[in-house]
Amino acid sequence: MKKTKFKLLILCVIMIQSCFSQSDDFDDLSAYFLETYLGLGIPNLQVNYVQNLNAIKSAESIKSQEAFFKNVKHQLSNINKNDLNKYQRLDYDIMIYEVGLNLERLSLEKEWDYTTVLNDSLSIYSIENGKEWYVYLLKRWVDAEVNPDDMFQFGLNEIETVKTEMEKLQQLSKLPKEAFNLHLTDSSFYYYNLKDIEKAFNNVKLQVAKSSSYVFPHIKDISDLKIAKGSNASLAQVPAYYNNSTFYFNYFEAPFNKRQIDWIYIHEGIPGHHYQIMVNNIVKRTEIQQLFWYPGFVEGWGAYVEYLGKDLGIYKTIYDEYGKWEWDLIRSVRVALDVGLNFYGWSDDKAMAFWKKHIANQDDIARREIARMKRWPAQVVTYKYGANQFTDMLSLAKQKENFNYKKFHLELLSHGDIPLSIVNIKDLIF
Repeated sequence: MKKTKFKLLILCVIMIQSCFSQSDDFDDLSAYFLETYLGLGIPNLQVNYVQNLNAIKSAESIKSQEAFFKNVKHQLSNINKNDLNKYQRLDYDIMIYEVGLNLERLSLEKEWDYTTVLNDSLSIYSIENGKEWYVYLLKRWVDAEVNPDDMFQFGLNEIETVKTEMEKLQQLSKLPKEAFNLHLTDSSFYYYNLKDIEKAFNNVKLQVAKSSSYVFPHIKDISDLKIAKGSNASLAQVPAYYNNSTFYFNYFEAPFNKRQIDWIYIHEGIPGHHYQIMVNNIVKRTEIQQLFWYPGFVEGWGAYVEYLGKDLGIYKTIYDEYGKWEWDLIRSVRVALDVGLNFYGWSDDKAMAFWKKHIANQDDIARREIARMKRWPAQVVTYKYGANQFTDMLSLAKQKENFNYKKFHLELLSHGDIPLSIVNIKDLIF
């Protein structure tokens, strides 16, 4: 009996020592990863693909980067993830994620012809290995688990889903479809002076301030969001944008669509980008987490909160909600178009025909967006894909009897923005 107890004691000691050893080894590896990654001077991801390709480093640098990531991959294979604490496990997952994507990037960069003349008025499909570059950029912008064919079908599916939601609201109006569409152009749906627009956004801000603490954590710790008129004419094509704790709405004397008030405020402000950026500074994040940012999570979050407008006490009329779906339809069409232009090699004419099939009387926006998608391949997919991932998680979580919005979002945001495919769904649901 004593021998058995002694053997068990020895076994426990060995297991404890093993855990400490694994943890210490991983901390050493993390420190090595941080120091070496920063020392390699790997360029940050740029939204314009030409800038990314022009930033490709020398063949010698590529060789050094590849050796580093392969070494990290080997060392990670010797780590037992189960012996790590939750922050180390997340760092482990992020390092695995980054190693995989960087090695994929480097395999393309090794084939790069530095004499290539680049023109961002042409899609990435036009360059050598353009399709392969798009596959990589789609993973880098959206998530490592996505691929072009699936994203194209996802876009088609979302187009039909959004159209169905818009049709439901049209039917609630009791107006026939043609009369409803004509009604949407009525002058009563527009603001014509600055003071009315400012008042409308401030009213939404006050309403969201009252309701958001029941839906989202950390609200009391979020700094105030300023509201101001945008002055950057180059951004006039969007209804609003966020920068440095300020929500800027664009009013350049043209009528401002009232249906854009609610959804754009919560997307850019609270509980959208302003809120999510502030939460990143509140929750505990490791140095490795802070080294990277993940657009699929960030832009997906901004689009996701638009679906919670009613929970926040906005979308008071069917037309307020319809405005959200109008822009959602544009985002859905863009998903399929982005793949079409950059992976299937669609011409501008084919892209425009696809747009017109689903969106009427918005040709100016179409031309702008087609040019954008050619310059910024994969970026537009982040909104819809990220939002879809979050809404799917929310639907699963709501199936539990003890579902609580605030707890769900507390867990979802507990590590800041991380790759969507490594968000721990079990912690969100159970």
